[in-house]
Amino acid sequence: MGKTKVKESKKPLTLSKVVVYILLILLAITIIIPVGWVFVASVKQNSEFYGSPWVLPEKIYFQNFIDAWEKASMGTYMLNSVIVTALALLLLIVISLPAAYVLSRFKFKTSKFWNVLFMAGLFINVSYIVVPIFLMLNNWDKTLRQLTGGTFFLNNLFVLALVYASTALPFTIYLLSGYFRSLAKDFEEAAYVDGASYFTTMVKIIFPMAKPSIVTVILFSFLSFWNEYIISMTLLTKPELKTLPVGLMNLMAAQKSAVQYGQMYAGLVIVMLPTLILYICVQKKLTQGMTLGGLKEVDIMDERTKQVLVGIIVAVIFIASVALIIIGQKNIGPQGLLTMLAGLAGLIGLLAFYNHKYK
Repeated sequence: MGKTKVKESKKPLTLSKVVVYILLILLAITIIIPVGWVFVASVKQNSEFYGSPWVLPEKIYFQNFIDAWEKASMGTYMLNSVIVTALALLLLIVISLPAAYVLSRFKFKTSKFWNVLFMAGLFINVSYIVVPIFLMLNNWDKTLRQLTGGTFFLNNLFVLALVYASTALPFTIYLLSGYFRSLAKDFEEAAYVDGASYFTTMVKIIFPMAKPSIVTVILFSFLSFWNEYIISMTLLTKPELKTLPVGLMNLMAAQKSAVQYGQMYAGLVIVMLPTLILYICVQKKLTQGMTLGGLKEVDIMDERTKQVLVGIIVAVIFIASVALIIIGQKNIGPQGLLTMLAGLAGLIGLLAFYNHKYK
C-alpha cells in the first residue's frame, strides 16, 4: 500500500498579519539604514560629506579610524571602558547571585521587605538620581580632603563601577530570583543529605544550573555599562579617565572649528562595534535566558503587599499629574500647555488603569 502524504494546511494570511509584517519591515529599515550609513560614512573623506549623503565613498579611507584613535585618545577611553565594565560586572555578579538565591529560596522575617525594596528599585530611573549621587560623593570627598588631604570618590573608576553595579542590582535580582524559584528543591535536599553546606550547595549545585539566566544578566549589564554616558560624564571629570561614549565629545573638541565628519563617524563605529558583535553572537541566548529566567514564578509578594505598592505608585502619579496641571495653568504659552497636557495624560492613564483592573 502506498503511503498517503498529508499536506499541512497553511493558515490564511490575514490583514492583521500583513499589517504586523509591514510594521516589522519598516522597523527593521529604520534600524538598519542608520547603522549602515554610519559605517559607510566612517570611511569617507571629509570633502565627500559636502555632496549627497547617500553617495558611496570613492575609496575606503581608513585614516579616519587612525586619527580618531590617536587624536581623540580613543584607545585610552576604550581601556577605561573595559576596566569599568569588567569591574562593574564582577561586583554585580558577586553581590546579586547570593542575594537573589537567599531571597528566592529562604523564608525569614524580613524577606518580603527586601523583595519589595528591590522590586521598587525597578521603578527608579537612574538619570533622575545622578545629581544626588554626585553631591553625595562630592561631600564625602570634601570630608576626606579635610581629614587626609586627598580625594577618593570622584574621578575613580572603581567608584564608577560600584555605582553601575548598584543601579543594576534591582533588575538583576528580579531576573535571577525568578529563575531560582523555577528550580526544584530536590537538588538542594540531596546535597544537604550528603553533608553539603548552604554555601557549597549554592556555588556547586544551584549556580551551574542557573547559567542561562546568569549569561543573560551579564549580557544585559555589559550592553548597559558599555554604552552608559550620563553617570560617567558626571562622576569622571579628568580627561584621562573618561570612558568611550564620553570620549566621543573629545573628537569635536579636538577638531574645534574644522569639523572632520569622517573621524566623528569612525569614533561612533569604535564605540558601537563591540556591542553589535556581542549582540549578534548571543542574541538567541539573550532572549532564551529572559524567557527561562525572570518570567517564571515571580510571585514574591502577597496580594496585600501588591495592593499597597500599587496604591503608593498610583498616589504618586496622581499627585504629580495634579501638580503639572496647576503649574501649566500658571504658565502662559506653549510650555504651560504642554505641562497641562502631561498632567492630563497622567490622569487619563490612571483612569484607564482602574477601568481595566476593576471593570
